Formats: sequence, structure tokens, C-alpha cells
Amino acid sequence: MAAHASCVELLGSLFPDIDPQISDYVTGIINDSSEDDFESPQDIYDAIGDLLLNSATGKTEDDVKDICEKFHGLMKSTQSSEAAEHKVLNSPIQLGSLSRDLIDSSLENQSIWLAKKETVSQVDQKKLEKAEAKIQKKNEKRANQTTSVKKTPNGTCELASASQQLNRRDIKLDSSGSNKSYDIRIENFDVSYGEKSLLTNASIHLIYGHRYGFVGRNGLGKTTVLKMISSAQLRIPSHITILHVEQEVVGDDTLALQSVLESDEKREKLLKEEKEINAKLHKKEQNDNKSDMLSSRLNEIYQQLEAMEADKAPAKAAVILAGLGFSPKMQSSPTREFSGGWRMRLALARALFSKPDLLLLDEPTNMLDMKAIIWLENYLQTWATTILVVSHDRQFLNAVATDIFHLHSNRIDSYKGNYEIFRKTREDRLKNQQKEYEAQQQYREHIQIFIDRFRYNANRASQVQSKLKLLEKLPELKPVEKETEVILKFPDCDKLSPPILQLDEIDFYYNKDKIIFKNICVNASMESRICIVGENGAGKTTLLKILLGELNPVRGLRNAHRNLKIGYFSQHHVDQLEMDVSSVELLALRFPGKPIEQYRSILGSFGITGELATRSVATLSGGQKSRVAFAAMSCLHPNFFILDEPTNHLDMETIEALGKSLHKFQGGVILVSHDERLIRLICNELWVVQNGTVSSLEGGFDEYKQIVEKELQVTL
Repeated sequence: MAAHASCVELLGSLFPDIDPQISDYVTGIINDSSEDDFESPQDIYDAIGDLLLNSATGKTEDDVKDICEKFHGLMKSTQSSEAAEHKVLNSPIQLGSLSRDLIDSSLENQSIWLAKKETVSQVDQKKLEKAEAKIQKKNEKRANQTTSVKKTPNGTCELASASQQLNRRDIKLDSSGSNKSYDIRIENFDVSYGEKSLLTNASIHLIYGHRYGFVGRNGLGKTTVLKMISSAQLRIPSHITILHVEQEVVGDDTLALQSVLESDEKREKLLKEEKEINAKLHKKEQNDNKSDMLSSRLNEIYQQLEAMEADKAPAKAAVILAGLGFSPKMQSSPTREFSGGWRMRLALARALFSKPDLLLLDEPTNMLDMKAIIWLENYLQTWATTILVVSHDRQFLNAVATDIFHLHSNRIDSYKGNYEIFRKTREDRLKNQQKEYEAQQQYREHIQIFIDRFRYNANRASQVQSKLKLLEKLPELKPVEKETEVILKFPDCDKLSPPILQLDEIDFYYNKDKIIFKNICVNASMESRICIVGENGAGKTTLLKILLGELNPVRGLRNAHRNLKIGYFSQHHVDQLEMDVSSVELLALRFPGKPIEQYRSILGSFGITGELATRSVATLSGGQKSRVAFAAMSCLHPNFFILDEPTNHLDMETIEALGKSLHKFQGGVILVSHDERLIRLICNELWVVQNGTVSSLEGGFDEYKQIVEKELQVTL
């Protein structure tokens, strides 16, 4: 006990603020060990150094090594004194008499087993495990936690944080510069947003050259994970280049084509150096030796440019821009002349041209028309490096993805194959999981019946004990967690007699030199389910605004039923929401005079329930904001819907629910969309906006897709 007291005293003097449980643990290790276990102070440091360093504030590595040396000296002196006082037995000890002696407290100090036990640590094992877990968690947070403050649109701040368990081998390879692998492992990481935990102990393994689709419900953290990777809050090897297509290109006088070329920084740097060297050589101010050095360097630059096929770069950039819908005239226009949507396309073009080792895409199809989507699908199928894409476009993921990451229940599951294969595999996996769980429950019940029946039967006691142990050894299986079904419910409306909405011989233009529509004649009824398609810039949104009555035609008439109430969903609906209030408050501001329960009921019809309804709109995900916009639109009790790109930011389950809800809706529907799944779910008529006209295709979406693919082949 003297040695134990010396250890505690020494530790307390050098580390006065140490946790008592940690102190007990450390002194227990020292007292239970021999000089053979710790031959040097370094051995003691290896055993307890990290523990002391992370649990004692204000102490350095040298402080810890100093106490390890003192522990080693104390251990040697204690064991030397014990050897000097070693007792020699005069006669053998009988175990029977020893057991009696153990009961007699007067013989306690004469037993060699009890004397040995004096040096054993008296630490409670449960407390020790709890302390170790606490220290490990604290250590991981200190070493690996990174946080960033992100401003929401209304100016408030949300704290996004990530903690990651790093692989020591990968860190060593990375620091030495010897890591040549382009596979990426992000293991055992947690992600939280504010006080909400998004991921717990998740792992992602990206194999070089694979294309990963990232799917899951709105608001679970897919976009946050992409941002964490691109901002290095989740660490990956430093030699891997990352590009996250997130922000639109800044508008300035740089031409669109040149903006794409400048994304290849290595090529631009070599071209700039080439110009500088040529300028110096033309001045002829250098001596012969310096001229030779410049000429030699110039040859090296030419070789590097030739190796990367720099002369073909403008043509490659032009092909990418053309595929994304940029005409030759647009490619030669300054970036400041483009709208936000086109600047996002430009950002995508820069990413495709620069070819990073890891390309991160967040809903890339939102900004594209059907022709550009088909081109992008084909282009990415031959992509050489790694892609991680968040998308809710089922057809796009079927065409592009080689693997799927599914985010749910605070974890990420991986699947091989495209989206359809993922769906089938997941369904089979869930069925098997449920069957296995049910089979085990039956087995447990069978064993429990036996235990309950013979629990008090002395002849069956051993069998009961065996069954109890068998139950304890069975792994704990969990039933399948069924995801809540997404339901969108639009309010009922009264039927109107035709004609409902009609455009007769409409002409429209902003400028006579550029006529947008010429002699348009279209009509819609309460049974209409019309989808408007066409290239970006063809006039789809303009046609919607004429149908709404927001734009007056230059010639012709717009006829609408006198009781017609149109619910309009804009593709820029997020800009129309008040961000600094909750969803309930937003409806109360727009439609005052109703009880809060009614606002909650309306929001609940679109999946905004519980705590979501009282959260600031700014903190909601894009899909959740769309649902709030649907709820606000429904407060008017419209009998006709005009929807402009309603699927942007919606997850697949919500898109499916939207299609079913619109199909059941008793009024008419006109929508602009490029989502193939939604179009096939609800539309019975297809309007194509092209070359100043609006025509209806009898073959529907299949015919339109064939036309677009043929045009794409001719263009490229």
C-alpha cells in the first residue's frame, strides 16, 4: 500500500487537475506491473503517455515523460525492497487450512496471496470503462473535430461540424508524400448541423474511376457531406484534387470559352510563362548564357504543352459548352451577360474541362433542359476519375451511376449498380432482414417457453441454465425500420365548365427584332395534365406567364373562366419565401386570421410536421422549402395548377408523391419539367416550345426524347 500511496502522491503533485478515475487507473497499472513489464521509462510512456497527455490540461509531452521516469524509478525501488523482505516458508501450506485462514482476519497479513492482493488496483471496472470511453471520445474530438460557421440567407449562423477517425497509416503516407493511391476512405466520421446529428460513425469508400450516386430523403445531410469533403473538414489524401460544383461563376468581362479554359490552371500557368519568356527573348537584353537558359526552359514548356494536348483544349472546351446548350455566340459572350442558371452551367463546364480526381456534383440536372441532360449522361459515362453526385433524377442515376450511397437513419449504406439495381437489392435486403428477425423471435420465444416451464424444476436446472446462456449469446437483431411514407395532399376544388383557359392567335415579343411567339393557339381544361418541354431559352417560362395573365400578348387574346383560381409554383420559389420566420408564421403572415392549428394542418399535408413547422425557413433543406411553397400555394384553394420545375430539390419519394397527388387532383395541371419519372406519371399531353411556336406531340415523351437524341447527334 505504501507503493500505491507513493504513486498517488507523485501523480497528484505533478498533475493536480487529473480526473480521480484516471489517477486510479494509472496507479493501478504501475502497481500491478513488474520491472519486466516496463524495462524502461519509454515503455511506461507508451502504455499511459497518451492517456495522461490528453487528460491533463496545460501539460506537455516532456512533463509526461518526466513522470514516467519517476514512476520507473519508484517501481525499481519498491520491487527491490520487496525482494529484500521476501519471506521463506518453513513448511508447505495446505490449501484446506489456507481457506480457513482466509476467514480468520487475524491471519490476513500472513497470507502470501493476500499480501499480493494489496498491490492490486481497487478501481471499479465499470467506472474504468466509462472513464476510458470518455477519454477516447474527448481525444478524438480534440484531434479530429473541425467546425465551420455558415451563414444562412437571413444572416443567422448555423454551426456545421464533422469529426473523423483518421487512419495512422494513411496520415504517415500522406505526410511522407508516398501515397500514390487515388482511392478515398473516409472512415468513422460524424457530421452534425447545429444541434442536429446528421451522421454517426459513418464511412465512405470511393474507388478511383467509379461514379457514385448519393441518395436519401431531403434534409438528411447529403449536401452537407459534399461541403464537408470539399472544404477539407472531412480529410482525404492531399494529393487528390477536388472540385465541387456549388457556386455559379462570377460575372465579369471574361468570355465564356476563356472562362472554361482558365479552369485548367496548369495549362494557363505554362501559357503565361511562355508569353513572358518570348517577350524577354524578343527584347534581347539578356546575355548569351541567360538566353540559352530561357530557350531551354521554353523548350520544356512546349514539350509539356504538347504532352497535355494544349492546342486541342479550345475545341474540347467548345464541345463541352455546346453540349450544355451554349451556342457559338454565347461562347464568345462575357460571363456578366449570363443569368444565374447559365452561370451555373458554366461552372459545370469548367469542372468537366478541368477533370479533377474527385468531382462533386449537387443536383446537376436542375439547371439543364432535356437535351443537355442526355448529353451530360453520355459524357459522364466515359468519365475517367471519381464522381460523387447528389441527384434525385432516377433516369440520370440509372444512366451514370456505377454505385449508390444511401443515406438513412444517421448512416450511409453502399450498393453496387445503378439506381434500379439499388432499389431491388435494398428491397431484397430488407425482406431478408425482416425474415431473419422474425425467425429469431420465434426461436427466442420457443426457448423462453422452456425456461418459464422448468424454471423451478430442480431436475431441469442445468438445462434451464444452458438455455439462458444460449439466449444471452444470440445476436441482437432489429426489425426493419420502415421509412414514413411521403404524402402530399392538395385541397379539393369545384369543377368548372369549359372553356377554362385558352390562348387564341397570340403573338409576343419584348423586342420586335426578336419575336418569341407567333400565332400561338392552345387551350386547357379541368382534365388537362400538360407538360411543357423545350430547350432553355425557348420561352417556356414566358408561355407560363402569358397563361397566368402576368404578361399581356402583343396580339391575340387570353381567355380564362371567371371563377378560375390558379396556383403558381415558380422555379425560383425559394426567393419568394420569407427566410427569417417559421413555416407557421409564414402562412400566418400571408393568410392571416386563421388558428395556428389550421396552418399546422395545411403544412402537415405536405410533410412539414412537428418541430419542422416551427423552425426558421432558412434552416430547412431545399426540398422542405419546396413543400412550404406547395402549402402556401394550396391556401388559395386553386382549381388549376401551373408549375415551373416543381421537382428541383425534391427527393425521389417526394417526386413520386407529387405525381400521385397531381394525378388525383380534380383541377387542371400545366407544368414545365424535365423529370422523366414525373412526366410519365401524370402527363397525357406534351407541348413542345420551339422556334416561336407551341406544338403538341401525339407520341408524347417517347417521341420527344427520340427527336432530342437525333438533334444531339447532328449537333455534336
